[in-house]
Amino acid sequence: MCDLGADSLQGETRRRLAQYSSLRGKEVQPGECWDVVVITAADKQQERAYQQQIADKLARRELPLGVRYHVFSDPSGPKIGNGGSTLYALHRLQQLYPRELDSYTVILIHAGGYSQRLPNASALGKIFTALPFGDPVYQMLDLKLAIYVDFPSNMNPGVLVTCADDIELYSSGGPAVAFNRPGITALAHPSTLEIGTTHGVFVLDDSDSEYQDLQYRTCRSYLHKPSIDKMHKTGAVTLHPALSRTQSDVSRSEAVYTDSLFYMDHDTVKVLLRFFEELGLINCEIDAYGDFLQALGPEATLDYTENTANVSKVESQLTEVRRKIFFLLRGTEFTVVVLNNSKFYHIGTLQEYLYHFTSDTSLQAELGLQSKVFSIVPDQDENCSQKARVIQSVIDAKCKVSPRTVIEYSRLGPDVSVGEYCVISGSCISIRCVIPDKSFVSSLSLMIDGRVMYATVLLGIEDNLKKNVASLSDLNSLQIFGTSLVQRLELWGVRVSDELFSGEQKSLSLWQARLFPCYATLQESVAASVEMLKAVNSKSAVDLGEARRLSIQEMLSYKNINEMLSFRQVLYEEIQTQRQIGAAS
Repeated sequence: MCDLGADSLQGETRRRLAQYSSLRGKEVQPGECWDVVVITAADKQQERAYQQQIADKLARRELPLGVRYHVFSDPSGPKIGNGGSTLYALHRLQQLYPRELDSYTVILIHAGGYSQRLPNASALGKIFTALPFGDPVYQMLDLKLAIYVDFPSNMNPGVLVTCADDIELYSSGGPAVAFNRPGITALAHPSTLEIGTTHGVFVLDDSDSEYQDLQYRTCRSYLHKPSIDKMHKTGAVTLHPALSRTQSDVSRSEAVYTDSLFYMDHDTVKVLLRFFEELGLINCEIDAYGDFLQALGPEATLDYTENTANVSKVESQLTEVRRKIFFLLRGTEFTVVVLNNSKFYHIGTLQEYLYHFTSDTSLQAELGLQSKVFSIVPDQDENCSQKARVIQSVIDAKCKVSPRTVIEYSRLGPDVSVGEYCVISGSCISIRCVIPDKSFVSSLSLMIDGRVMYATVLLGIEDNLKKNVASLSDLNSLQIFGTSLVQRLELWGVRVSDELFSGEQKSLSLWQARLFPCYATLQESVAASVEMLKAVNSKSAVDLGEARRLSIQEMLSYKNINEMLSFRQVLYEEIQTQRQIGAAS
């Protein structure tokens, strides 16, 4: 991505953050913020978790007041994708605001799904992921509202569609980004061709205009996760200014323009609403980017409607529904706002999360990331760019936390030593232990048969929770903590049987593996996890008795939202009290 104008990008980002900070806890005026903020959820349980967290943030005056906040869960049944969620959310908004919707500015944030690649967000949602800055602590929802703070006053009524796990930072070079053109308007960011293979790529009209931070371009077609060969053949590849190593000569290198968010005017929204009403029921996985945007532009073709490479489960109606969307949206005006001085950060995996929040000096400078955020933490001596990030946590002065680690919503005692590249989330560790490098530890409160229980997830940072095998005989190809799952099962006293995995047995994954014992207290849960970690390090077996073991999949179905949020609130109040005492002394 282009590094030109780093100072202006950082300056505009800090200005937006300050502007949003001034709106938190304040009754906003028309145009200062969105009329409606919608967050989508995967199911009713996730919907309740999101609603509770929004209510808590409003009570603590951490969000702008006077905005209509809604959470809409997908209807029960087949997975409908973020495109189906978009259609259903628009339908719900039309029901709530039949006359007013045409005049509202709406932001629609897709936050459904169970965050299998970022499991510290699985229980309470990626949109509520804590970030290492802000006072009170910023969560991803705050950052989304902050980075887009200029949009409501510079857009016609309509709906802006975005996702919960990415950050877009940009400098417009003066004029604000305006969403005032008919049809659909999308933001575009210069990216390498390799990044283009995992994103949407715009094939833009030829432009001889001088390079500018902000350009409005006509889009000929949109490619969804294309090959490098296809980018070249369709004319998506361009030569883009890039800063040379000497920082004195400007060179030009191959690049493509990739997607992030898009805006729909209300005429387009009405077209989609009519389509939803005619459809009656969504029973296949629709992608808001791949299926809506690929229908746009004069060079769009029907070819993509047959491509199911990026669909998790192919339903028989998928091609037919895609074809209907193509003919429905064909001819819709399509504008791309090219942000030549912009950055796109994806925070969807543990590796991305740790790198961007602990080691990425560019993002640190742009957002003002801090090593200690609303926490009680002993002083650290390491270089700031490599420090651990401690967020709303209480760390004993004798506790050792290594660099490039994130501790969030946790309490660590004096005899705890945490290695590098770790994530500790929602846990209370007071016993003597060593958390090895690249470990993930997250405790969850559960409600099982009317009883409060606790279980702690243990994983390696690089473990793949989504990888699956077809049968028990293939378990050796699943790895946990860098070794075959079967070997770990022997150490942890877990027997390989048909009862080892939860859910449907068509495919078996770490997500479904019943590995984690549950107990009546958080202390017992953590103690068992520490013993499991010792077994990993020493390669000696551990006996955890007859404790019931759960998979992450099951833990989420039993999650006790109120108890987990209550634990966070206890930490919040303790930290707040200590800060007040410190300020008074």
